[in-house]
Amino acid sequence: MDLKKRAMGLIVSFGLVSLFGDIVYEGARSVNGPYLKLLAVNAAALGVISGLGGFLGYALRLLSGYISDKTRHYWFFTFLGYALLASVPLLSLAGVWQTAALLMIFERIGKAVRSPARDTILSQASFKVGTGFGFGLHEAMDQVGALAGPLIFAAFFTISGGVIGISDYHKGYTFLWIPFLAVMLCLFFAYRRVPHPELLETAAKNDISDRLSPVFWLYTVFTFISTLGFCSFILIAFHFKSAGILSDAQIPFFYAIAMGVDAIAALAIGKLYDIFKINNGNRNAGLILLAAVPLLAILVPIFVFSRNMNFVVTGVVIWGIVMGIQETIMRSAIADITSLKKRGTGYGIFNTTYGLAVFLGSSFIGFIYDRSVSAIIPAVIVIELAAIAVFLIMKRQAGR
Repeated sequence: MDLKKRAMGLIVSFGLVSLFGDIVYEGARSVNGPYLKLLAVNAAALGVISGLGGFLGYALRLLSGYISDKTRHYWFFTFLGYALLASVPLLSLAGVWQTAALLMIFERIGKAVRSPARDTILSQASFKVGTGFGFGLHEAMDQVGALAGPLIFAAFFTISGGVIGISDYHKGYTFLWIPFLAVMLCLFFAYRRVPHPELLETAAKNDISDRLSPVFWLYTVFTFISTLGFCSFILIAFHFKSAGILSDAQIPFFYAIAMGVDAIAALAIGKLYDIFKINNGNRNAGLILLAAVPLLAILVPIFVFSRNMNFVVTGVVIWGIVMGIQETIMRSAIADITSLKKRGTGYGIFNTTYGLAVFLGSSFIGFIYDRSVSAIIPAVIVIELAAIAVFLIMKRQAGR
């Protein structure tokens, strides 16, 4: 079979895995904030739960990425990580917020276990079709599931009608056993189709040094700072419910809008990323597109914390665009600025830093929210201006 066709087949197979996986955890994430509020959690605790889950979900990638590189057992870590996704439908059994929080954290740990290995496999396939396009296509398929998941909950709540209670949330979580089983089945077929994905990149030219470059480290610092000031949707959803801006049924629908925008942005930005690399003859050239992340992140709190519905919709759309850029370029670039031998480690280091930013940023913004919602805007502006400064240094280094 032609190597390019095998590569595309593997990317599409993983796209299906992520599609069903996103129905599971993105569907749940769209309502986890309101669900925890029903279980009597406050904004500060919510920020810690979200931040801790995000931190562990990324910090452990340093370990899983390193071990997957050392053992070369990328498929094993991928299967194990997706198996932990079962913690999401188990939320249907949670009766107190502490249990729910623990299960949400387990879901994030599962993502930490699988992500470096999965992204390494995807990067090996993407070298045959363009890293930007490969990761962009995967992200777009991923977001189909991310769009469907929230809509499922929106449908459940709409059908239920009246006041939405804990039992309604439990019914929605129980349904997620179906896409979870689909995840494991699709993953099995992906493995059977291409059990040795490293052969796809071995056939491609890979002349990058085994050392992690200065661009990699500047890229990691930039990501840390820009992510620090990016509002998490769980806090945004919490605000929508607390301020009475959206109903329980509307919140997952708006999250679905963000995921749809994410999918479109991922395909466009991924293709543009490859075009920049080809036109400039420099595999780092596409990094210039990252300038949009801090600029757009500044706009998110300005719009989403408004009571004007048009502003809220605009803020949700901007949030989706930022996610599309992050999920495509940030993963594609690691494949371009690290060698195959350092790929899992590179993803691990990068994502650990990202996770620390998610934890500190979510906790910090949640802390500010409890005291003054309006104070979030100037705080985010200061943080993102610092990110822009680092970006300019990275851009200069990448051009050399």
